[in-house]
Formats: sequence, C-alpha cells, structure tokens
Amino acid sequence: MPDPHTQASDQSGVPAPAAPGPGSPPRRLRPAHLIFEPQAEEPEPERFFDLESIDDPAELLRRSTELALAFRAAAERATDFQAIAAAQLADTRRFDALTPAEIADRAEWTPDYAARMVEYGRGLQQQRRTDH
Repeated sequence: MPDPHTQASDQSGVPAPAAPGPGSPPRRLRPAHLIFEPQAEEPEPERFFDLESIDDPAELLRRSTELALAFRAAAERATDFQAIAAAQLADTRRFDALTPAEIADRAEWTPDYAARMVEYGRGLQQQRRTDH
C-alpha cells in the first residue's frame, strides 16, 4: 500500500504539485516542456482548381474554359452589384447621399467612371422595379 504522505511525481521525477488545501487559491498548471521541435509542415504547392494535374490537353482546355466563363459571369454580376450600390449611395433622397467623386474615392474609381456606374445602377434598379 502506497504511503499517503509521499508526493506523486511525473515520469521525469519532478514532484507533482500538491492539491490545494481548503481556502488556498488553486494552482495554475504550467505547459509541459517540449523535448523535441515539431517538424515544420511543408507548404502545399499552389493549386488552381487542380488544372495543373490535368494531363489531357483537350480536358484541360474544356475545364479551363469552363472556369474562365464562370469567373467572367461572376465578375459581371459583381459589377452589377457595384453599380446598384453606387446608385443607392448617390440617391439624393438619402440625407447622406454621396457625390460621384466621393463614390470614386471609396471604390478607387475615376469620378467619370463612378458617374457612369451610378447611371448604370439606376438603370438596373429601374429594370428590377418593372420586373417585379
């Protein structure tokens, strides 16, 4: 039978901390020391939709064309949303309406492009109202 008065120790032979007594604050546990350096993970090679793994040129052309069309459609849709947002920000019924120059600053556009986007956005908003 073990001696109840002996202090337990870990594998390194360092005594384990004694349990806190009544009324004493609990002891904080310290992290264990590393005995070795973990291996740094090798960075994964950059991949672009696994196109680099396609060996068949016909399949590569098909898949890359499919991606290019999808990205083009996504870019056009995002541009429509930019235009709608620009039109909403320039709406004179808003107490905080922005000028095309202010919109250009926020979107990193030229003032002329911002004005054209506001007009385009107004057209999209009008189209939405007539479609619904």
